[in-house]
Order: sequence, then structure tokens, then C-alpha cells
Amino acid sequence: MAYSRKRIDPLDLQPRKAIGVNLPFRGPGGLSSTYESKDAIKVNILNYFLTGKNERMLNVDFGAGLRNLLFENATEIGLSEVKESIIESLGGMFPRVIVNKLTLEMNPKTGVIVMHMTYSISETNIQDSLAINFEA
Repeated sequence: MAYSRKRIDPLDLQPRKAIGVNLPFRGPGGLSSTYESKDAIKVNILNYFLTGKNERMLNVDFGAGLRNLLFENATEIGLSEVKESIIESLGGMFPRVIVNKLTLEMNPKTGVIVMHMTYSISETNIQDSLAINFEA
């Protein structure tokens, strides 16, 4: 009988210890915390996608710059190139994140582009998804 061994991040073994800052900023003093690796990784990826190139001081390489990429090339052909760029830049910044599926859907009438991504984290059993709406 085969079984799969579940690897648990050591940070997840202490359930009351915060390991990251949650988005959106709500809570006492404006900040709330994440307590599991799965949530912290998701917030880090979301923060990466919503940050523009050269936007973060002292770490100008952080950020996917998706707003500029998406609305500069808002055609079906351009969206396929953006997908490749997203996967490549995400792999460079988060090497343990494996993109399982990435879709970009454009609605020309409303000017909204929806990005939906499912991903997993290597060497763990963490799987999650993320959806972001970009408005022109």
C-alpha cells in the first residue's frame, strides 16, 4: 500500500506564532498577521504581482509590473507573451512556486483583465489558487 508523506513547514508547528503580514491591511493598528506558510506564501505572491517594477525602494527588482505589461499588450497574442513573462519572473523570485495553471481573460467592453493562477509549492503538499482583477 502506497502512501504519500506530508511535509510540514516547521513554522506551521507553532499555530499561535505569526509568520507574515496579511493583505488587505485590516486589524488592530491596520495590520493583521498570517499564521500558516500557505497563507504567507499567497500574500507574498499577491504582493509581488501588485508591485510595479522599480516601485520598491532598496529592492528595485521586486515586482512583476503586471499593470504595465497587461495594458500595454492587451491583445490575445500579447496576453500569451505576458503569461510566459509571468511564469518566468515568478520562477526567478519564488523558485519553489510551481505554476500549475495560469489564465488571463480580457473583457474589452469593461477594460478588465482577470488573472487566475493555481500553484503548488515544491517539497510540500501546499496547493492554492489566486485570482486578481486588473482594471484599465
